[in-house]
Amino acid sequence: MFDAHFHIIDSRFPLVPNHGYLPPTFDATAYRSATRDLGITGGAVVSGSFQAFDQSYLRDALSALGEGFVGVTQLPADVKDEEIADLDRIGVRAVRFNLRRGGSATLDDLEALAMRVHEVAGWHTELYVDARELDALWPRVKHLPCVGVDHLGLSSEGLPALARLVGHGGFVKATGFGRLDFDPREALRRLCAANPEGVIFGTDLPSTRAPRPFDPSDIDLVREALDESVATKVLTTNAKRLYRV
Repeated sequence: MFDAHFHIIDSRFPLVPNHGYLPPTFDATAYRSATRDLGITGGAVVSGSFQAFDQSYLRDALSALGEGFVGVTQLPADVKDEEIADLDRIGVRAVRFNLRRGGSATLDDLEALAMRVHEVAGWHTELYVDARELDALWPRVKHLPCVGVDHLGLSSEGLPALARLVGHGGFVKATGFGRLDFDPREALRRLCAANPEGVIFGTDLPSTRAPRPFDPSDIDLVREALDESVATKVLTTNAKRLYRV
């Protein structure tokens, strides 16, 4: 399995309180321990709001985790092309805009920065956003090379917009099931019907601020909701293609 979304939180590196919240430590060793029995062969370390633009933790985490693991980072709008290229060399593959909690570049920077990281390094763009906002964002994102949304968009009301995004060639992360206001099973079926190549699974470990943290049964849920061939795409092959692993 490829874990397309998890966080590494290491207090040796800068952490920024977000709305008064600082997460507990969850370093590379803790991640390996938590996932030892899950059959994970690679994954994407995702920068959280509390890490803002720090790259030092990500460099260390990718070195510690080793082959098969890549990064999703947050960058300021004025980042130099040279830094984007350098981060690409260590395995970073995407830029994240945290529109829900902040800590990233702003919505005003979305189009220009998303296009630039794609041109410099072939990266895609990831959005942490409630999918109810996607209709308003559509004019901004529909022309971008590749855009994805975290946590199944969080709300059932946004599922039609997610299906449109996936059908348009974007992707959705089947992550954070404990954050949702709906049963993910039917959402998985609907989104995979729109495009079976456009859904990827992640553990969301350590599930910071989630009402219910990740449980291994979430993986079983994906396998139960989908045909075996589609479940394999969601759990492994779609993400490996997206992150060029």
